[in-house]
Amino acid sequence: MKIKFTKMHGAGNDYIYVNTLQYPIENPEKRAICWSQWHTGIGSDGLVLIGPSNIGDFSMRIFNADGSEAMMCGNASRCIGKYLYEYGLTDKKDIALETKSGIKQLKLNVNSNNTVDEVTVDMGIPTNIHWVKLEEHSPYPQGIAVSMGNPHLVIFIDNVSSVNLFQAGPFLENHPLFPDRTNVEFAQILDEGHIRMRVWERGSGITQACGTGACATAAAAIFTKQCTRNVKVKMDGGELLMNWDIHTNHMTMKGPATKVFDGEIEI
Repeated sequence: MKIKFTKMHGAGNDYIYVNTLQYPIENPEKRAICWSQWHTGIGSDGLVLIGPSNIGDFSMRIFNADGSEAMMCGNASRCIGKYLYEYGLTDKKDIALETKSGIKQLKLNVNSNNTVDEVTVDMGIPTNIHWVKLEEHSPYPQGIAVSMGNPHLVIFIDNVSSVNLFQAGPFLENHPLFPDRTNVEFAQILDEGHIRMRVWERGSGITQACGTGACATAAAAIFTKQCTRNVKVKMDGGELLMNWDIHTNHMTMKGPATKVFDGEIEI
């Protein structure tokens, strides 16, 4: 059996997208592991399934490159908005997307040529923000834990280029403080409106960008009074604009969504 897929990325965070309304997928955990391989598969940070929803317009499920299921992905949600509109699954420019961390509202920016270049996502309320003590004599003795529907650990440092992500990422992802593992963000404050960030994603490792990670980083920077409530987070793959609304307490994320190619694969 052959199924069609679309490779897309949001600020370099790339996933394989399958419309399960047309192509149901069994064993998505196994498919994510197989297809995400760069040398023997399609190559990606994971697999995203687009499906129906009883409480929203559509739903998404996300499987990391190691087969584990994620609660939420900001970059993937933007790409789903582009996919749904451009492939004619909806003509709505405001879409309610069901995720494992609740309904996320997508606002599409549609160009004159009827394509979507940017999407704004209401990412909800950052919660459970608090300082955590890590290893007293390590390079990273403390950080800030933030929940964006999935767990994050934000560590502020003077120079993110100096971080050995291959070494620090797995150690912190699997730290005993986080029994379900955590995403890890290293952040450098450039000024009150700009942050430079690098990320180690739970289940995927080093990625070019992380939408929920950018939200968590912005929330941590605002929590520690280092940035304003409107802040740009620059990652290896691109930049996202974050706004933490003082009235609703909701965090919105605005950024690009890019199609790479369509393909077909046998299962």
